[in-house]
Parts: sequence; structure tokens; C-alpha cells
Amino acid sequence: MILPLVKTRHKQVLLDIDTQKDFLLVSGKLCVKNHRRVLANIRRMMAWTRNNGIPIISIVDIYANHNGDSVHGHCIEGTEGQRKVHYTLVNNRISFTADGNTDLPRDIFKKYTQIILHKRCVDPFEEPRIDRLLSEIKASEFILVGTSLEGAVKATALGLLQRGKKVTIVIDAIGSHNIGEAKLAIRKMETKGARVIETRKLAGSSHLRLVGACNCESCRGLARKSQAHVSDN
Repeated sequence: MILPLVKTRHKQVLLDIDTQKDFLLVSGKLCVKNHRRVLANIRRMMAWTRNNGIPIISIVDIYANHNGDSVHGHCIEGTEGQRKVHYTLVNNRISFTADGNTDLPRDIFKKYTQIILHKRCVDPFEEPRIDRLLSEIKASEFILVGTSLEGAVKATALGLLQRGKKVTIVIDAIGSHNIGEAKLAIRKMETKGARVIETRKLAGSSHLRLVGACNCESCRGLARKSQAHVSDN
């Protein structure tokens, strides 16, 4: 049995889902449509989490590398696209491969701020180690950010809700590929009991909109505008 998180100082957990370069950068294999806004808000949520000492569980896609190729076409092991965006990582972290095992250190939340778990599927609950961790944690609230709303985020939220967990979706810190499917996913999650909020509800408002990860013209232009605004003030 995992040491219940409820015994630690904080009862909230940030669940960071597939915040990888293939999903969040224009150069990635499967970039979400709203990547610019999502990147900025994920960065704010990560800063809020670190400032408040809230534990982070990061779930990431990883698929077998067959000479640089994969049937999935994205998040291939060993590629740059499979890596997490740099500001979604903290120094005090531990990673676990997707190997079908359920083993986890009993005192894991005392030793590490961030736990990174690999998965080879859309639904993280199909991975035994992730299923065990998310099922056994006695947190009061799971706060979800990442990608994609209609894919892994929906599957994660519904799995948590089925297990009687409280789920909060930070809607403007979650990317999507299909607007129609994303709207249906939101309705389904809300119907099952999820709370949907915006980043400012937790992290407050900010005039700074630097994303510091994507090099596309849209993000670079936004960065230049932000820097000009700061200089003017």
C-alpha cells in the first residue's frame, strides 16, 4: 500500500498529462490546435504548483522505436518529440517505465516532488503502475492539465471519477485536436462530476504571456509583444 498523500502537508495533486513536444510544439508530430494559449497556461500552472509545494504526477506517452519509426507516429522513444516541455519538469523527480509492473516505493511522496510515469496507450489506467498509483492516492483533489482534451485527459478524468476521486479540469491549460470532440468530452466529464475552471482561478491573472518553448512565428511574435510591454512599463 502506498503511503496516503493525505498525511502530507498538501492534499491536492497536479496531474500533468502528455505535456510533450510532439503535442505542444508546432514542430511536433501531433501538435494541438490551441498550443500557444495552452503552453502559456501550463507554464503558469507549473509555477503555481511549485510555489505552493503541490506534488506533481506526470504521465507521458512513449512508443517503441523501430529504426526511428512507430505505428503511432508520435512520441517515439529516444526522439526529441517524446521529451516533455522543459518547464514541466522539476529537479526532484523520479521516472518509471511502462513495463507492466505495479511496484512503487512506499515513501515516494516524501522523497520526490514529481513522479513521471510512462504509458503506451491513450488511457493511463491501462498501465498497471499508473492504475495502482492513481487508485490508491488519498488526495482531496486531482487538478488536470495537458493534452489532449478528447483523448488522454478525458480518459484520465473519467477513470478518476469512476474511482470516487474529485477532479478539476483547468480548461485553458489543456490542448485539443478536434473542437467538436473536445466539447463533447467536456460535457461528459462535467456530467460525471468534474469541475471545469480556468487557470486564473488558481494561479491568478498575469499580463506576462511568454511561453518559452515553441519557436513558431505565432509564439515568437507574442513573446516580442510581451517583452515590449514590459519595457514600456
